Amino acid sequence: MRRIGEADRIVIIGGGISGLSSAFYLQREAERQGKEIHITLVDSAEVLGGKINTLQRDGFVIERGPDSFLSRKLAIIELAKELGIESELTGTNPKGKQSYILFKNKLHAMPQGLVLGIPTEIMPFARTGLLTWGGKLRALLDFIMPSRSEAGDESLGGFLGRRLGTQVVQRIAEPLLAGIYAGDLNKLSIQATFPQFAAAERKHGSLIRGMRSNKKLAKAPDMSMLPEGARSSVFLTFKGGLSTLVNALDRALPGMERKLGQAVIGIQDRAAGDEAASLAGMADGEKSGPRYTIELANGERLPADKVIMTAPAFQAAELLEPLVDCAELREIDYISVANVVMAFDKASLGVTFKGSGFVIPRSEGLRITACTWTSTKWLHTSPGDKVLLRCYVGRAGDQITPFLPDDQLMAAVREDVKKTMNITAEPLFTEITRLPRSMPQYPVGHLDHTKRLRKRLAQQVPGIHITGAAFDGVGLPDCIRQGKEIAAAALSSS
Repeated sequence: MRRIGEADRIVIIGGGISGLSSAFYLQREAERQGKEIHITLVDSAEVLGGKINTLQRDGFVIERGPDSFLSRKLAIIELAKELGIESELTGTNPKGKQSYILFKNKLHAMPQGLVLGIPTEIMPFARTGLLTWGGKLRALLDFIMPSRSEAGDESLGGFLGRRLGTQVVQRIAEPLLAGIYAGDLNKLSIQATFPQFAAAERKHGSLIRGMRSNKKLAKAPDMSMLPEGARSSVFLTFKGGLSTLVNALDRALPGMERKLGQAVIGIQDRAAGDEAASLAGMADGEKSGPRYTIELANGERLPADKVIMTAPAFQAAELLEPLVDCAELREIDYISVANVVMAFDKASLGVTFKGSGFVIPRSEGLRITACTWTSTKWLHTSPGDKVLLRCYVGRAGDQITPFLPDDQLMAAVREDVKKTMNITAEPLFTEITRLPRSMPQYPVGHLDHTKRLRKRLAQQVPGIHITGAAFDGVGLPDCIRQGKEIAAAALSSS
């Protein structure tokens, strides 16, 4: 029980975009409601931002983590406006929008009309060299195949294979969609990843027909408040890198207490001892105070009326399991990835990039899973006489490559770069970033699992809330939206 007039003490575990967004909207909502709160954010890292990590070097803007976000997901744009940094947003190079898929060591342009790997225009799809005629005809059977009769979730790979056939899955959908999750499509939940696919089948009896209809009906969001170069871009970032957002959030939270470089090692629930206290004849006033105590590795103990957990599912499970069953958290697997960024003198390459980059199917047998021609896609990232490439490694089925020693990882990437683009020039410098257990994998039934877990938390440990990339979307806008939702939920709960 909290004394009248005493501020709600809220501890946020995790200083990534989910934690920072939660803190920002907690502050905004508390001000709106006239509530007094005290926010403490704890993270084992020494700096804020989580996976967001922008490096400024020699005139280059290098992202070590995520590099952009979808403009149609407005949560991040709305946050940028609230922070007053919308003028810093920038879009992709209009002349570098074409992307490719590597197949049989040849780069094939993505067919026009391809939406998340789903063809919505037949003639460009028919002309692609990515598929045999048999594979193309199999995909077009989607127009006449009956819809699935069973209700409930299914795997993303199973759904796409059923509707479009194996070739489309292996040569187009898997390299494209696995780039988002780095996962096995046959284990990912369609309802938690691309529910619009299942909805298209239910409504239109055909995935292609449904996605085509969605494309026609989709209303472009109002981007008039953005700089001209950002208004028509599918992807956006900030001119100074995504750390621009982290720094702005940091500045917008002057009253938030920060405990950085400190790991949380336990959460104690005082309610577990209330029954014993009552039996001992302790008065109600003696039992007042925050319900939870957050224990830090340095021995510090933080009182908390409410807790917002934004740590990865496996870390959240370690902390919450002594208080409540967290079996659902243990079902969320994680994939490790790494990225290798290389800078070159443009004159040394002998290669001109006409597009944004390419993705690579598993069948190609390469270590890299994709390559972004960063300086062509994002003109602000490199001096004009230089070139920046970013190669990705690691996905389900290959958890060895991301952890190779630097020299071996660099050699493997350089070998694939030579095979795919005939680049033999020495880089000016190389930046390697490993992201262990960074990509959450939503299993079939994930949405129901999350709903069940949240209900159990509300019943058994009221005031403890979970949010972040492990639950309802891995993209930056998804995490921001969830942070805003969880802030409102935390302030409305008793």
